[in-house]
Amino acid sequence: MEVKQKKTFEEEQWNQDSGNNRTLRNFSWFLIPSLLGVLLFLFPISYGGKITIGVGVMAESIQAYLEPVLPGLMTGILVVSAILPVIAKGVKPKFIMNNTFMKQLFYVNTFWTITRVIGAVFALMTLFAVGPEFIISDVTGGTMLYSLVPVLAAWFLFAGFLMPLLMEFGLMDFIGTMLRKVMRPVFKLPGRSSIDALASWMGAGTVGVLITTKQYEEGYYTKREASIIATNFSINSIAFSLVVISFIGLEQYFVPFYLTVVIAGLVAAFVCPRIPPLSKKADTYYEGTGQKISEDTPEGTSNFKWGLEKALSKASEVRGVKGVATQGVQTVLDIYFALIPLVMALGTVALIIAEFTPFFTYLSMPIVPILQWMQIPEAAQAAPAMLVGFADMFLPAVIGSGIESELTRFVIAAVSLTQLIYMSEIGILLVKSKIPISVAELAIIFLQRTVITLPIIVIIAHFIF
Repeated sequence: MEVKQKKTFEEEQWNQDSGNNRTLRNFSWFLIPSLLGVLLFLFPISYGGKITIGVGVMAESIQAYLEPVLPGLMTGILVVSAILPVIAKGVKPKFIMNNTFMKQLFYVNTFWTITRVIGAVFALMTLFAVGPEFIISDVTGGTMLYSLVPVLAAWFLFAGFLMPLLMEFGLMDFIGTMLRKVMRPVFKLPGRSSIDALASWMGAGTVGVLITTKQYEEGYYTKREASIIATNFSINSIAFSLVVISFIGLEQYFVPFYLTVVIAGLVAAFVCPRIPPLSKKADTYYEGTGQKISEDTPEGTSNFKWGLEKALSKASEVRGVKGVATQGVQTVLDIYFALIPLVMALGTVALIIAEFTPFFTYLSMPIVPILQWMQIPEAAQAAPAMLVGFADMFLPAVIGSGIESELTRFVIAAVSLTQLIYMSEIGILLVKSKIPISVAELAIIFLQRTVITLPIIVIIAHFIF
């Protein structure tokens, strides 16, 4: 009887608290922006003959419109991003030092300052075609400035500005509560991490990493959870997967190919969180924020009701469009002036190592007999493709396109999409973020994912071919 009365009291208290949130204003702030966020980030649409999302349509449209000037425009931004930290360190101007955001953006340590300067120099050399061939060639600096940087600039312009639609109005709180019973036991993650995966799947892996980073800094993921999500759920989009399989000349196999990638990726996402280094990450929240999440459903309350209550509570914290818009603008500026210069610098270096040195060829020699044992034709030519993806996500497809065997090309393309850790893009995002994961750990996780997914992909490939 005593227990029953206690439950009744708790239910009455919950009903009273939730009643305070059940207002037309909060329902509107939750439903309208969240629905818009779903339509823009998670709802697949056909555009230009491929599957993408609303944000992708915006990004590709602006990229196509600005294509002639975008490399020059981004070079200008890279130059500014290199000059202002030097000025901030030397002169300490008031417009930087007296503004919290500007200080955080430009008053950076020596390492990041030097990296930004290198990125700006590489961009200038490539834009004006001045300097050594190994820096400005089409496969190194040219790839970064004319292929990757414009894509990132366009995607992040809209993704960064519109991302609050997913995070600030209650959608992640609602979905997180609903999917907790699936994500927690299977992947050891909060339910809200499913949004990160969906945004990556339909849009781009970089969008997933951006969402994960923000959620970690705001106290919704622990160090371990953020590391797992960023390295296992920031999957390549359907659109990019189609580009890879088409480039490698096997577009007629896209459906079995993508199913293979999904199966292997799910197995890796199940295994990797349970082994070091990810299993050793601390289950503590970002020190600057602390824990801001609770997906546990109170006794006597359904997941749907509790999820709705959490969503309305989050929506009640929104004080207006201006604050949310300011946050979006700051996210875009941080990406343009802090992240893209690092992508240009470190990505170019990674491509130089991959394209102009035998580093990956020598490194992949022990893999040759393993591929031969797995009955992979042209194993010696395929082996470097198993590792070169750590430098850039598209390099395995470039190497694989010259291989005659369809089975081998299929394996190379599928493995490249399940490895996920690419230093020219995802890797730099994580190094720049506050998520505590090092380059060495990223390399280990890359190898783990390769070892886990390769046998699965090879077995399926032998059935197909």
